[in-house]
Amino acid sequence: MNSVASRKRDRFGWVKGYLHISPSILGFCIFVAYPLVMSVYYALTKWDGYNKPEYVGFDNFNYLFTVDPVFWKALRITFYYVLINVPASLIGGLLLAMLLNKNLPGIKFFRTAFYLPTVLPMIATLTLWKFIYQPQYGLANRVLHLFGADPVNWLSDERLALFSVIIAGLWQIGGGMIIFLSGLQSIPQDLYEASSMDGAKGWAVFRNVTLPLIAPILFLQLILGIIGAFQSFAQVQVMTGGGPNYATELLNFKIYSDVFGSKMFGYGIAEVWILFLIIMFFTLITFRFSNQFVHYENDNR
Repeated sequence: MNSVASRKRDRFGWVKGYLHISPSILGFCIFVAYPLVMSVYYALTKWDGYNKPEYVGFDNFNYLFTVDPVFWKALRITFYYVLINVPASLIGGLLLAMLLNKNLPGIKFFRTAFYLPTVLPMIATLTLWKFIYQPQYGLANRVLHLFGADPVNWLSDERLALFSVIIAGLWQIGGGMIIFLSGLQSIPQDLYEASSMDGAKGWAVFRNVTLPLIAPILFLQLILGIIGAFQSFAQVQVMTGGGPNYATELLNFKIYSDVFGSKMFGYGIAEVWILFLIIMFFTLITFRFSNQFVHYENDNR
């Protein structure tokens, strides 16, 4: 009798368990699984977002890789952007954090000042940078004028536009800086004292003490930086609109233009899948080689 009652209790507990997690399962199916499956279907259709989608197989991908010249240019520019933006953000954020980790007068003010752009609306800061780059009365050209240089069309010159956009984006490295700063402050001071007693200074202390202990944070920042850089959009939308001559046409902005500008929803979703696969590839590669430079406290490898 006890055995029968126990089996009934187990079965009832199994049902109760599924009832408890059913809201999460339902939410996952509605908001994640279903849109994911439908996005695959729409990527294989010709769809303007209003009328019934027309199934065209892999025509969107074929057009993307063999016909659309803007796609390859956008892809190349996106890689340039990521290759410059990610290392610059990491190195800039780390150097800034190391500087602000020192016990100097007014250090709290400087920490707040450098972090402030991160909490401001991105649209507002990018609009400010657009004024800074203004050819006639912008601050950037006024500084050049002090040194006797000619004014520059920062956002209209095809050779400078992407560089100008990247510089504006780096103004928000305060977010990475604050994470690096928390990591630096968690390093025990006795490690620095021990390395000092061994005669280590400067670069040797950074390479043998600081860098290994903040490697997990560096890895996290690298992953977030890669994903964020590939998905950059606001800089282009606010400052250049993809111009001049597609010089700042990042892939994420091209997707937006194709979907909401040209009403090519099916084609844009096909581009989204390409962008997703690119991000996943670089993320997996980074994870694959992370054990070469990231070691955790309880790592037994």
